[in-house]
Amino acid sequence: MQNKKWKLKDSPDEKLILSLADSLNISNSLALLLIQRGITNFQEAKLYFRPSLDSLYDPFLMDGMQAASNRVIKAITNNQKICVYGDYDVDGTCSASLMYLFLKELGADVFTYIPNRLSEGYGISIQSIDYLKEQGVNLIISVDCGITAVDEVEYAKSLNIDTIICDHHQPKDKLPDAYAILDPLKPGDPYPFKHLSGAGVAFKLATAIGHKIGNKDMALKYLDLVALAGAADIVPLVDENRILVKEGLQIINNNPRPGIAALIKCSRIEPGNLTAGQIVFTIAPRVNAVGRLGDANRAVELFTTDDPIKAMELAQILENENQKRRSIDEATFSHAVNLVESSIDLNNEYGIVLHDNDWHPGVIGIVASRLVEKFHRPTIMLTTVDGIAKGSARSIPGFNIYEALQSCEDLLLQFGGHEAAAGLAVEIDKIDLFRKRFNEVLRQCINEEDISPEILIDAKISFSEISPKFIRILDQFAPFGPGNMRPIFLSEKVSLTNSPRIVGNNHLVTTFKQNGNDKVFDAIGFNLGYYAEHIDKDKDLVDIVYTIETINKDGKIFPQLRIKDIRVNNHY
Repeated sequence: MQNKKWKLKDSPDEKLILSLADSLNISNSLALLLIQRGITNFQEAKLYFRPSLDSLYDPFLMDGMQAASNRVIKAITNNQKICVYGDYDVDGTCSASLMYLFLKELGADVFTYIPNRLSEGYGISIQSIDYLKEQGVNLIISVDCGITAVDEVEYAKSLNIDTIICDHHQPKDKLPDAYAILDPLKPGDPYPFKHLSGAGVAFKLATAIGHKIGNKDMALKYLDLVALAGAADIVPLVDENRILVKEGLQIINNNPRPGIAALIKCSRIEPGNLTAGQIVFTIAPRVNAVGRLGDANRAVELFTTDDPIKAMELAQILENENQKRRSIDEATFSHAVNLVESSIDLNNEYGIVLHDNDWHPGVIGIVASRLVEKFHRPTIMLTTVDGIAKGSARSIPGFNIYEALQSCEDLLLQFGGHEAAAGLAVEIDKIDLFRKRFNEVLRQCINEEDISPEILIDAKISFSEISPKFIRILDQFAPFGPGNMRPIFLSEKVSLTNSPRIVGNNHLVTTFKQNGNDKVFDAIGFNLGYYAEHIDKDKDLVDIVYTIETINKDGKIFPQLRIKDIRVNNHY
């Protein structure tokens, strides 16, 4: 087992904890968790626990929104043909579906275009613009892409096609000469929240159009798609994103559209209680699979159909594609791990750069993420497409991989993305040069500490604190995700009440109690099967680091400890 560092977060002023706990009538531990999230008084706590649509920012604060909304209304009024141009992942297909349904509701002549990952690659292309010209398109609205499409937007303009860009990715030095650009990351953009998903930006455009035609709430029915995109794209679930995802999850759980209901059923999730985490681990892979292995338009069809039978047929296609994707994923991951262990000196190289001609381009992003999890290094996976090495980059927490690629820009044919993830292309004969440069950049930016896996612990608590009220309030911290992670707790001198066992693929299952307290908690530790043979339940006391989740058992809700790490420590 790889030893992880445990680090307890710095504790704020004791008086502040006591004051907040008293004003909210909650435990000191819960008050501490709130303060760690920037909440220090009753009013801030009220906004946190009751996020309201009234707190959303005015869409017209975003630079370009007046021009964009006016142009869309003009296109609808003059019956011009509109193409909503998306991307093949969850955010891209949700964004395209949202914009298509919204414009269709307004009577627009509109259709969607999602490029094929394998034959066209990411973003707007010259060949797609030629196709759109043949279809008589007057206006392209790009969603979740377009911010780097300088030449492509210029080409569209030469064919008398206007482009509105709705994106949330990092712009390069030169912006496309589009009719309007909506991207909170655009230099000088005054929009107060910079971390919207692509669907979040599309929702803002829809909201602005709704305002202009006198129906400001018209776009709210599409928040389910914004929630799927926000959770799946791993955007920070703070500020505006927290409101959008929380409201969208309510729609999904209370009245899901046919496509989402079918996905939930195929995923064998309990309907009515979907969380942001379940979107990330169960829904998102199924949606992404159809884009990774073929045509992502099937995901858009799924989200936009109002026919439950067709929705179930499409959801089953996504399910089958995901099974195929998992099989390819496992084979690729196994191969990649062998390559790392046989050809990379992890004592001297801080980054992993791998290339294989035959890897499937649709799974290398997932595999790169799994390698980051296993080796805790920034990782780049490349495969060969049309004689060029193309691939995905994934980062470790706190390291900006987009900036690292920027430092290698002269060696790359193209790149784009953000701090945690990016895509890139490089000539095959320059891969070794790029690998060397990439590692030089890493050596300047990160050290041994950064690449040692660490668990950051929010609070040390005893089992006696975990009451029904504690769990009820903790549940209100949701939706959990980046920027608002599920709190991690440390409990010491814990004993096992029964012999641990291994289930599934090396997962530890047991029950814990503490200090003779009569509270006993079910626990599961994924990939922690090692400890089943290394803990003596009759002799050993252990320290555990864990999150608290709830499970449905025989129709009743119970807390379950999700163990992240264990230390056998009998020296008390």
